[in-house]
Amino acid sequence: MSSATTLSVRVARKAVEAQDIVTLELVAADGSALPAFGAGAHVDVQLPDGKGGPGITRQYSLCNDPTETHRYLIGVLRDPASRGGSQAVHELVKEGDVLQISTPKNHFPLAHDAKKSLLLGGGIGITPILCMAERLANTGADFELHYATRSPERTAFRERIAGSGFAKQVQFHFDDGDAAQKLDLAKLLAQPQAGTHLYVCGPKGFMDAVLNTAREKGWPEEQLHYEFFGATVEKSDSDASFEIKLASSGRIVMVPKDKTVTQALAEAGVEILMSCEQGVCGTCLTRVLEGVPDHKDSYLTPEEQAANDQFLPCCSRSKTPQLVLDL
Repeated sequence: MSSATTLSVRVARKAVEAQDIVTLELVAADGSALPAFGAGAHVDVQLPDGKGGPGITRQYSLCNDPTETHRYLIGVLRDPASRGGSQAVHELVKEGDVLQISTPKNHFPLAHDAKKSLLLGGGIGITPILCMAERLANTGADFELHYATRSPERTAFRERIAGSGFAKQVQFHFDDGDAAQKLDLAKLLAQPQAGTHLYVCGPKGFMDAVLNTAREKGWPEEQLHYEFFGATVEKSDSDASFEIKLASSGRIVMVPKDKTVTQALAEAGVEILMSCEQGVCGTCLTRVLEGVPDHKDSYLTPEEQAANDQFLPCCSRSKTPQLVLDL
């Protein structure tokens, strides 16, 4: 993160919201107001690695009311497959600690021309969705929220939702509950309506189920909005080595089959700003001038991938022997 977009914040409060979920309330270290943000925004948070190193950066959605300027609130699930981020939040970060974060970024904004918003949150994916619900409720917009979790004990923000002015617009769905209350996607998404926009965030399996069902039922792509928290970058037997050509210098860098583009470029002394390393945050998005990328990200829309004029070098590869990048 560059100093121009970095904020120093203090952890004013760390609280357990549900089983394996904590929230961090972040306030400006100097007591000033924080930059405004829109529903769906996230911040990059620099976390300790517990080894005295430079730390790791992870993205977390803001889940407080967007009208607030005195704090940012993030919710973090302890992930058994953590690459260090959730473990750091749960085990290393304490109240009173000062952290470095980015200013808010928003790749998941509300569509302001929507007649109705259908919000679907799965597990910890509720964080940006809850922020959207706060915003829509503040403006008197028409919406409904469906919140799916494994069990009531793993459902964050239950008391906050129950005490909100939009509680009647929220339906909870628990995996371990009776069949009648479970989320029926085929029924919920059966009739796409003009002007109704769908927003979904959560585990990849949940999001794939929602988006695949919506597309099967004929929902237009422009009415589907989504944000992945994490993704598994699929390896393929067809992955092969290829060349990257830097348009500015004509320099050529070989990318072996067992390394990513960002790794190969870094070893050649070419640094690309990146964060998640999973193709979900868009930080390393790079223009492709020639060649055909092999997209493996969860960030670009299908239409953006089909255009083949940009790709995520942290995870995507090449279908052609060479990619010429705008670097």
